[in-house]
Amino acid sequence: ARFSAQRRRYRYIIFSRPIRPTFLKHTVSWERRTLDLSRMQQAARVLVGEHDFDSFRTVKCQAKSAVKTVYYLNVSQEGERGEYFYIDIEANSFLHHMVRNIAGVLMAIGSGEAEPEWIEEVLAARNRTKAGKTAPSGGLYLTHVTYDKQFNLPQINS
Repeated sequence: ARFSAQRRRYRYIIFSRPIRPTFLKHTVSWERRTLDLSRMQQAARVLVGEHDFDSFRTVKCQAKSAVKTVYYLNVSQEGERGEYFYIDIEANSFLHHMVRNIAGVLMAIGSGEAEPEWIEEVLAARNRTKAGKTAPSGGLYLTHVTYDKQFNLPQINS
């Protein structure tokens, strides 16, 4: 199933508020700093398309190639006080920790720690040490996998 997938879609959920959430501890990523949605969206647009994502993989990644195609990457904000940020990303495949590393860079940009243009430098460097921190695993969800029609699998619209 893993090698037959044509596309995968993930959602990464960030809870942005000064106080750590008690009941959501393992289901969302917590960011104490205020995040700026427009800065995150501006940076995210750079990653759409075919790129070498070497800067966004872990050193333990066993993929032969770091070149991946991101078809869709959107950052949105919801919640009563705008405290929930969603990073939705779809690609032909992902590297080990790629989504979490992208989330880490976007959170650094959203918090003002780095400028939106920094993501271009990280991507061009093709060096993991040039990127930000890996975001926690809590908050990462696989939401959809697309397979070739020959498998005759039911399509679930999400």
